[in-house]
Amino acid sequence: MRVDFSPPDITEAEIEAVSQALRSGWITTGPKTKEFERRLAACCTTNKVACLNSATAAMELGLHLLGIGPGDEVITSAYTYSASCSVIYHVGATPVLVDTAPGSFFMDYAALADKITPRTKAIIPVDIAGVMCDYDALFAQLEAVKERFCPQQGTLQEAFDRVIVLADAAHSFGASYKGIPSGAVADFTAFSFHAVKNLTTAEGGALTWRSREGLDDEQLYHQLQLYSLHGQSKDALAKTAIGAWEYDIVGPWYKCNMTDIVAALGLVQLERYPQLLARRKQILERYAQGLADCNIEMLEHYQPDSISSGHLCLVRLTGASQQFRDRFIVEMAAREVACNVHYKPLPMHTAYSERGFDIADYPNALAQFQNEVTLPLHTLLTDEAVQYVIDSFQQAYAQCEAAGL
Repeated sequence: MRVDFSPPDITEAEIEAVSQALRSGWITTGPKTKEFERRLAACCTTNKVACLNSATAAMELGLHLLGIGPGDEVITSAYTYSASCSVIYHVGATPVLVDTAPGSFFMDYAALADKITPRTKAIIPVDIAGVMCDYDALFAQLEAVKERFCPQQGTLQEAFDRVIVLADAAHSFGASYKGIPSGAVADFTAFSFHAVKNLTTAEGGALTWRSREGLDDEQLYHQLQLYSLHGQSKDALAKTAIGAWEYDIVGPWYKCNMTDIVAALGLVQLERYPQLLARRKQILERYAQGLADCNIEMLEHYQPDSISSGHLCLVRLTGASQQFRDRFIVEMAAREVACNVHYKPLPMHTAYSERGFDIADYPNALAQFQNEVTLPLHTLLTDEAVQYVIDSFQQAYAQCEAAGL
């Protein structure tokens, strides 16, 4: 049996919706995108959502929106994908990495205070595998040192009295923290709808935020439209009105809008999402039961104060070496089960080691990486396939032990 890692769950309903969008004659940003934004905002219990072409664009535009740039610092986790950090470079700011807590995939909140300086303007915490961060602990740390926050005059930073939280929630759409949905917990939240995500638009992302005094939701949304469409004062939909061709370019900005083709796909996925989330939970529970006797630690997805979106099944091979983990993945592949690793810490990548980051400074993140393996988790998995992954896991683990690794 072949088990792929994360194929998209696309039905005839999505295909028909995309076909209808193509037949409509409107294929760029238009009515489908606007409807998708409204539906997403309802799910997040926020007032506005701006759809874009990726979570990376959402985070980068969020930083631009806040006026963050050269001379500023932004904190993120050492244990994440490149997008969480690369956007900091994109706006000209300086990234500051924080190690994970011991035995955790999440940043060490207790270590935050020592990283915050008067130059620190934002933090990008990372929701991992569908599990949201401990935002109470995070906000408590930021409140404790809020006197260090020095907002740049004339920017949105002045609406805050502490370091601003822009969540990398690429994994957590549909999750909740203490009853509050992802999107309504952090100050700003960036989602991903990439091909491998729970809810996909093939490529896509979105930015939302919590309303607060000093922020004009309509103005923020309008600014994001300008950022994402070259600074053009009218989008293509507005220009279709007879005689309404005239427009202005108010800033030399970017091109990262979402199209109606992919929004049509997303709208159907959103209709199906409750069932998709339920199936992911079933699979995670079957993995936990089937691997209960193995020497492993699985990331907990469903806790009293936190409900995951069940995006990834992260497993640590307790006490195992990196050599053991790597051989284990090869053994699983020999059984035609595709596995992955989430994540190789940023300082281990050339782009970040060349910029002065040393993995020796992040021992906890390194320890998490060395024996982590991610199992297939997607809604095309049958019960038979899930059992095959469990059986293959046990066989591959025994094979690695027999090899003396």
